[in-house]
Amino acid sequence: MSMAVIEREEERLLHRARGLLARGRAVLGICGAPGSGKSTLAARVAAGIGEDAVVVPMDGFHLHDDELERLGLSDRKGAPETFDVRGYAALLRRLRTETDSTVYAPQFDRTRELSVAGAIAVRPEHRLVVTEGNYLLYDAGGWADVLPLLDETWFVEGDEEVRLDRLVRRHVRHGKPPDLAYRWATVSDQANADLVARTRPAADVLVEID
Repeated sequence: MSMAVIEREEERLLHRARGLLARGRAVLGICGAPGSGKSTLAARVAAGIGEDAVVVPMDGFHLHDDELERLGLSDRKGAPETFDVRGYAALLRRLRTETDSTVYAPQFDRTRELSVAGAIAVRPEHRLVVTEGNYLLYDAGGWADVLPLLDETWFVEGDEEVRLDRLVRRHVRHGKPPDLAYRWATVSDQANADLVARTRPAADVLVEID
């Protein structure tokens, strides 16, 4: 499936997502390695569903750079231990139970490399919450609490050269010099990608993106 998304494949996925709505509010998790295309897919699914859907990325729970420095994790930003996983799980619980009121979620601003509190409003009319991130299927360090809070999980993967190129271009677009962008994508990001790949068998659906 290309980033343009083959029409028949996209319709199949939308049909599957619509099927979740029969349960009341549902939370769909889209997982994959950095640069795999999961954010694009999440946005397309939400757009295909329409006003009943909202996207709530896991990235809103990045720890602040000052805290990463204090913890000695600045060079590991993006790894499982650099997120507030308990805060993320708590938000997912709220989204499942507080369906009669608006719940506000944070959003990660890549241009400033920080999370913005209350940037995403999940309103009662949002019957499908699409959450996307690297570690939805990971089962260590508190992440095991996430999967039971998802009604269904999709794992996104595709051509590795395309994924790497996409990731390097993203880092450059957000301010990293090309050499640092490539090094970050092939060392830090790749370590995270290898970890994410091992969680693939836990997904309900495999989605291939080129």
